[in-house]
Amino acid sequence: MSLPRSVKIVEVGPRDGLQNEKQLVPTAVKVELIERLADAGLQAVEATSFVSSKWVPQMGDNTEVMQNLRRKAGVAYPVLAPNLKGFDAAIEAGATEVAVFGAASEAFSQKNINCSVAESIKRFEPVICAALALDFKVRGYVSCVVGCPYEGAVAPEKVAEVAMRLFDMGCYEVSLGDTVGVGNPASVQRMIEACARHVPMKQLAGHYHDTYGMAIANIYASMELGMRVFDSSVAGLGGCPYAAGASGNVATEDVVYLLNGLGIETGIDMDKLLDAGQFILQHLGREPASKAAKALLAMRAGGCA
Repeated sequence: MSLPRSVKIVEVGPRDGLQNEKQLVPTAVKVELIERLADAGLQAVEATSFVSSKWVPQMGDNTEVMQNLRRKAGVAYPVLAPNLKGFDAAIEAGATEVAVFGAASEAFSQKNINCSVAESIKRFEPVICAALALDFKVRGYVSCVVGCPYEGAVAPEKVAEVAMRLFDMGCYEVSLGDTVGVGNPASVQRMIEACARHVPMKQLAGHYHDTYGMAIANIYASMELGMRVFDSSVAGLGGCPYAAGASGNVATEDVVYLLNGLGIETGIDMDKLLDAGQFILQHLGREPASKAAKALLAMRAGGCA
């Protein structure tokens, strides 16, 4: 097993990280966060979500975010667009890459979007077709790839089936999400191996939550199998409202610290990344969930780490 020379990080903090915050974050703050992350060297920054503001109030300013964003050359700004109405609104707002979101768990799919896994995938078909007709890229997400808060362990073959469907429909990349963070290196590798039998490894990504502190270990285990794209959230922001006890996504700072230590290229400036994390945390009034950020900020301040 050999590790990759470079890794791409998809920053999901501005969307996945903020969407469950109870206090509404001003549009200007969201825009500045996205711009700071892009300036730090992130190649892809998930900007917002075009879903009903009734269900996700935090994303109600999606159009304003996209229209006020200073876009940096070479950076992708994907947005979540689960249906044609959302897709049309995203296009009108200036989006050029969209994402669709499915689950590998029947119970989670019913609780989350009130339909079966098969029905959810069918709903994505017109969105993907419309996007591909415009030569737009579509990213697919699969949640609950290791475990579900309602039905327990999820079979790797079930995950592979959903990933294959999304890939065959035209998704250029399929992100495999351990939504409740129950995975460990062994279970994550079994899941990835099942998916890689149907989807090329270079078109699979890892999306790990850190509920049990396993996210960094799971990223390492995924790289051992050849995965080289990972989702993460600045300062460890985020969680899942449908999964009790599920902590946030793995912190981008922790992932970059790991990769820097392994000599794996990311193109990310850690100092600028720390500044971006501090910027949003100061607005939210909380401390970073990232252990690397805490230590590096302490060193920056002249304390012991």
